[in-house]
Amino acid sequence: MEFTTSQIAHVTSGELKGEEKVIQAATQDSRKVTPGCLFIPLISERDGHTYIDEALSLGAAAYLTEQEPKEGTSIRVENTATALTQLGKSARFSSHVPVVGITGSVGKTSVKDMTNAVLSQQGEVHASLNSYNNEIGVPLTLLNAPEKSSFLVVEMGARKEGDIEELSKMVYPDIGVITTVVESHTEVFGSLDSISNTKGEILERLPSEGCAVLNADVDEVMRQSPRTRAHKLTFGQLGEVRASSVEFDKNLKPSFVMETPWGRSEIKLNVAGEHMVSNALAAAAVGLAMGLPLESVAEGLSRVELSPLRMEIVTGLNGTTVINDTYNANPTSMKAAIDSLSLLPCNGRKIAFLGLMAELGEKTSMAHIEVKRHAEELGIEVIAVETELYGDLRVVNLDSVLNEIEGMRLDKNDALLFKASRVVGLEEVVKEIVI
Repeated sequence: MEFTTSQIAHVTSGELKGEEKVIQAATQDSRKVTPGCLFIPLISERDGHTYIDEALSLGAAAYLTEQEPKEGTSIRVENTATALTQLGKSARFSSHVPVVGITGSVGKTSVKDMTNAVLSQQGEVHASLNSYNNEIGVPLTLLNAPEKSSFLVVEMGARKEGDIEELSKMVYPDIGVITTVVESHTEVFGSLDSISNTKGEILERLPSEGCAVLNADVDEVMRQSPRTRAHKLTFGQLGEVRASSVEFDKNLKPSFVMETPWGRSEIKLNVAGEHMVSNALAAAAVGLAMGLPLESVAEGLSRVELSPLRMEIVTGLNGTTVINDTYNANPTSMKAAIDSLSLLPCNGRKIAFLGLMAELGEKTSMAHIEVKRHAEELGIEVIAVETELYGDLRVVNLDSVLNEIEGMRLDKNDALLFKASRVVGLEEVVKEIVI
């Protein structure tokens, strides 16, 4: 989006000082400053105001501030976080292109990536980077949308009840997607009902002419459907957009027949994992609801590129097959990754290096034990990393994982899975073993 500094001052009720500038991008991270952008210093563990000089030296055209302005063009505001929200909302209402909002307990980023690929068959798409899905990432996504965009795709995450409602007031999606509802962040939410109700908040902001894309296989999702006046389109085994004749190649990439109210189509995904079929159906439903031809939807799904650290199947030391799914973890995504490991056509050992699943509250202990049991039922060895929550298993430190693997004398017939919540840092281990 393009704003002048005068317009930014008006939207934020701020005080402009310095030369008028035209702004076409915004960031809160001084390391990501580009020439001509707006720098927004936020206050959290660190005070972003200490990086204003650095941002200016890197070419920032202007900056927000809660303090006495320094040199350059500035807009002084009462609160920079509030101003960011105001600017995001203004950017949304300055746009006249269809907006897709995607929420859910798991699969948000993958569905966002797939929706991006599908809608790209029809025009320019601006989508959230990686997992920019909170009160900072969402307004930045809106602010950084190029003027030539034909679609906006916004990922929306939540840490507590009311979060999706607040983001929806900013995004006002035309199409709202709920990928699924499972036990995730239960330490904060407290219950599955609370998670379900929070995800359902997106539906109340959909226009009557819009569309709710809902996972028909999940009762907790469908229970939210009365909260919208919009048209509904379901996906999943019980949905209107569904998959049949699912098969996997040696790299776990699915192919299937997609059946829809608009006809049937052969789909071949270029991403790995059984759980990606449901994600693909959600993205397909968005495209079909937008009026894309079935063949365009199929073509888009064949060109998906996922965000990093999600079901990356690569070659490791001594030719081993490695599944790097280290972005994050909860019981549902853990079991899905373990299922994928079990499907690999390797005739040697299959070993899962599993770390902590964070923020599960009182269900933490049982959730880890259930994941271990699931792996054992599939004949998969589990090695715990930095946690004893998986029970009576070998526990290794993060810095000794590489030595552990080297001592196993694995080869091309063996396969490894690495998965944990991001706080564990397991992705750093994968860097050491990938060729």
